[in-house]
Amino acid sequence: MDFKFDGKSTKVQQLAEHIQDAIAANELKVGEKIPSINHFSRQFSVSRDTVFKALSDLRTRGVIDAIHGKNFYVASQTRNILLLLDEYSPFKEVLHTTIASRLPKSYKIDLWFHQYNEHLFNNIVYESIGKYNKYLVMNYDNEKFSNALTKIDKKKLLLLDFGKFDKDGYSYVCQDFDNGLYDALASIKSELNKYKKLVFVFNKFHKHPQSSKIAFSNFCLDNHFEFGILDEIPDKGVIQEDFFYLVIKQEDVVKIVKQGRTEGLKPGKNYGLLAYNENPFFEVIENGISSIGIDWQEMGRIAADFVLNNQAVQTYLPTVIKKRGSF
Repeated sequence: MDFKFDGKSTKVQQLAEHIQDAIAANELKVGEKIPSINHFSRQFSVSRDTVFKALSDLRTRGVIDAIHGKNFYVASQTRNILLLLDEYSPFKEVLHTTIASRLPKSYKIDLWFHQYNEHLFNNIVYESIGKYNKYLVMNYDNEKFSNALTKIDKKKLLLLDFGKFDKDGYSYVCQDFDNGLYDALASIKSELNKYKKLVFVFNKFHKHPQSSKIAFSNFCLDNHFEFGILDEIPDKGVIQEDFFYLVIKQEDVVKIVKQGRTEGLKPGKNYGLLAYNENPFFEVIENGISSIGIDWQEMGRIAADFVLNNQAVQTYLPTVIKKRGSF
């Protein structure tokens, strides 16, 4: 049980995680007595109080228990879960929180972000192989399946969100950025009929799948809507009356609302606005900003069930629109 403290968290947290990792690696087995407080205190040169707090934390989580409050033993097999996401956002936090809330406290989730960097993604995956009971992974690309993922046992891997590639034999819970978008827009066709033009605000460098532009264009062509695709929101002169804006970046939502205010235009009254992916502030700005996307809580529930039940899952979540006052 070699181990050195670092400055990333408290010694109590680090020691608790170290003991839990040892249990996950089967170095300490269920029912087995673990070393005493004095033993850990001497081995790691920490106070008895630090050791006691670490053991108490593990006991609260049901990982260990004690006989007469003294001799500690392993009460349950701990489970280590890798949750590898692309980048932080409020809806990714919803995903993480939902998964964590549905797993027993003996499950330990290591959360990493790869920032769409293929080299970083591969390093995280390769270094994680064999260390986790389950792998919940957002690929770094919607079109290209990482070869690194083939090194993980298929039964332990769940692909999240992205997945326009061959997923044969793998479990996945994804969203359809093409047909899903088309069908969601079709569900509000009657509301869209009142607008002169539909505008998709979609930066060409954004990591959202570029194929969504084709789905948007096809919807507009099939239904005879005038449309355009806008790469950036300039400082002024973009927001026009009776135009409808579908927006990927939440920073662009803010730009549109601010520019509209400057020009005396309100979403839902003078122009339409629909933002990709839900955000808590959408409920409170203006008269409410409508959003389009999948249910991230549902993705979290399915991911947690995959971890707990060891059952394969292959599903696409529907793309839905949450209507508010912005159109």
